Amino acid sequence: MKIKVKDMTLAEALAEPRAKHRPPVKPAPFFRWLLKAVSAGDLKDTQFTLETAGMERLGKDEPALFLMNHSSFIDLKIVSTILYPRPFNIVCTSDGFVGKDWLMRQIGCIPTAKFVPDLTLLKDMSRALKKQGTSVLMYPEASYTFDGCATPLPESVGGALKLLGVPVVMIRTWGAFARDPLYNNLQLRKVKVSARMEYLLSPEELREKSAEELNAVLKEQFTFDSFRWQQENRVRIDEPFRADGLNRVLYKCPCCRTEGKTEGRGTTLRCAACGKVWELDEYGFLVSRDGDPVFTHVPDWYRWERECVRRELEEGTYLLDVPVEICVMTNHRHIARVGEGRLRHDAEGFLLEGGELSYRQPPLASYGLYADYFWYELGDMICIGDNRILYYCFPKTDTDVVAKTRIAAEELYKLKRAEKRKKGGAPA
Repeated sequence: MKIKVKDMTLAEALAEPRAKHRPPVKPAPFFRWLLKAVSAGDLKDTQFTLETAGMERLGKDEPALFLMNHSSFIDLKIVSTILYPRPFNIVCTSDGFVGKDWLMRQIGCIPTAKFVPDLTLLKDMSRALKKQGTSVLMYPEASYTFDGCATPLPESVGGALKLLGVPVVMIRTWGAFARDPLYNNLQLRKVKVSARMEYLLSPEELREKSAEELNAVLKEQFTFDSFRWQQENRVRIDEPFRADGLNRVLYKCPCCRTEGKTEGRGTTLRCAACGKVWELDEYGFLVSRDGDPVFTHVPDWYRWERECVRRELEEGTYLLDVPVEICVMTNHRHIARVGEGRLRHDAEGFLLEGGELSYRQPPLASYGLYADYFWYELGDMICIGDNRILYYCFPKTDTDVVAKTRIAAEELYKLKRAEKRKKGGAPA
């Protein structure tokens, strides 16, 4: 999928009219059918199967909040099929509306900026649920998983569930990540996909539980490991490109500790600095040619990288400082490509500079970071900004920095949040 891009100056982009807020649209029966129809081919190819639990508790016309883990684009195709003909709105990233605003609204999408506080979104969701009588689908992780494991959930979700007060249904998929992992350049693998749809929380249970208790329930639901699932279920992936782009996730060599020199190509991952070679075998294990893999499990390696980044933050040595191509979004007409600049990230947060542009974003602005690989086929991307404007930064470097930056933003938020609570006398 591509996105409309227009070259212009920053001043021209800022002078354009902003996208106007519009209330969510209840999708008409035709558009519900259309989504289901265009999803049929992929679900047939993956031999999709569905398991349900407790769904008899949800009334046929009773609006509910559907929460779903986020692995790949097939997620929307799954939910469009298993919820049909129930009307539902979809919480969607605002850049998904670029060049197709009318269509996105007709199929029920509600735009929001990822990892940016948005009170309007809660109002839109409440309107859909209580005034329009439609259900709402939300991916609370907000971004695709990098390593096949859950990404952090916002602390505000538990409170939002209580405010909305409607039944909560969990949809969890298996095989969606293995079929189309984000790092693998949109190359599809032949993998069966399945899902489980479970009635999770009733309105009465939402009233009885505290926001913290609800967050604990969600944390348990959003605990998974796609590589472990593949290994335990002996799911064979024999495509010769299965390690393409794996360096985006495993960017730091555990042998020589060099960053940005790993290369995933074909079925192997190689460190150009020390020559170490791993194979990603057909069952998702990392196998070393010299018999000492260090890590056999991709999420373990990624977790180690997180520990390294946190140590850098604690020691004050973490720094990202790279040239970037800059795009901005101020409305849904197009993405404006406004030139080049420099993106810096350290303990004080982000600093983006280029020409007349100078934007700072403190660490506590968000618990996470909108970062993506091969974003709309333009390139690997880091997005910062607020409700007024979003800055899409494409690093112009031959080393992989996107995963490390996302990890750093998440860990820096935790550290600064703990510091703030400690100073305020509240428990960390």
